[in-house]
Amino acid sequence: MRRNLIVYRDDLLFPSESFIRTQGEALKSFRTFYVGLRRNGPVELPEDRVVLLTSGPTRAKFERRWFTWKEPSRTAVRTVDALQPALIHAHFGPDATHILPVARKLQVPLVVTFHGYDVTTSDLALSEESLALRLYVQRRDSLRQAGTAFLCVSDFIRQKLIAKGFPEERAHVHYLGVDTRFFNPDPSVIREKLVLFVGRLVENKGCAFLLRAMRLVRETHPDAELAIIGDGPLRAQLEHMTKEMRIGHVRFLGTQPPEIIRHWLNRASVFCVPSIEIPSGASEGFGLVFAEAQSMGVPVASFKTGGIPEAVADGRTGLLMSPGDWCGLAAQIDLLLSSPELWKRFSVAGRERVIRYFDLAKQSATLEQMYEQCLWSRQLEQGSAAQCK
Repeated sequence: MRRNLIVYRDDLLFPSESFIRTQGEALKSFRTFYVGLRRNGPVELPEDRVVLLTSGPTRAKFERRWFTWKEPSRTAVRTVDALQPALIHAHFGPDATHILPVARKLQVPLVVTFHGYDVTTSDLALSEESLALRLYVQRRDSLRQAGTAFLCVSDFIRQKLIAKGFPEERAHVHYLGVDTRFFNPDPSVIREKLVLFVGRLVENKGCAFLLRAMRLVRETHPDAELAIIGDGPLRAQLEHMTKEMRIGHVRFLGTQPPEIIRHWLNRASVFCVPSIEIPSGASEGFGLVFAEAQSMGVPVASFKTGGIPEAVADGRTGLLMSPGDWCGLAAQIDLLLSSPELWKRFSVAGRERVIRYFDLAKQSATLEQMYEQCLWSRQLEQGSAAQCK
């Protein structure tokens, strides 16, 4: 019999977070309910398993603030309780602190996945960004003490989390899974001399370095193209930079669904998101899209930043340079575009590695084992508490 699992995210779901749905729907032993404060974004979710903890548009803004700044309402607690969850899984640290009081009141184990900014960004930078993140910094001690398990999308994130005082024995690496059947290259499609970027257009994704690199690449490959999938606050600046530097054959495609991303990955010869660490400390936690690209047989050119060296095997499935070295990045892209034998070797090795380490079915089975361990630990705790009474 499948038990009920709550996957919690304040906002259900941003375009870049379709992996949350993918993970939830891949589970075999648990039936996933998606619980949050509002629907936000085009990611489709099973409507019969979406539950909002706000009553309606009239009071929703007030209720969201009360829920995140103060405490959950009795109605919100009853709504969660009615789902009879065996376990709550929150994505991102701030969201976990919001649902933590509910988990405590209902005595339900709370699992948290930390993805990147919620661990790498300095406390000062978080506190200056918004009241919600300042409250997260203040409440993190409670989460450290009460969280049942802390899942980290890379060992890089795990080490950062431990450095913030989280207990080693409850911090575990769990790589997000890639649906290798969905992200499976179509050999009938001819690869183009195309470099592909997929990510938010923010500073730490390093798109400006890629534009500079492509200017050099086009000196030896004048027919090379760059496609940029994603949106963000730097889009206008990056488009202006493209015109100023007279970099031809660059397309800004905006945010796209997984099916369109797969289409472009099937056409691309090189995948490049040259992420950097910015002054706030924010860095690439893992970069699931790197694994998706390799699952599609696309070699990677990028920087050795954050968790990227765990997603990409340098020298075997891609080429990684020191962060900020856009001249070296250009040389990497040039090499992959110029060397068919190297490209083929990296392409085959990349998909094989993803199937071995990041396949969705395998990672989902591992996640369910972690859930079972959390439930077993909670039963032992409750049994010990009963004996003490």
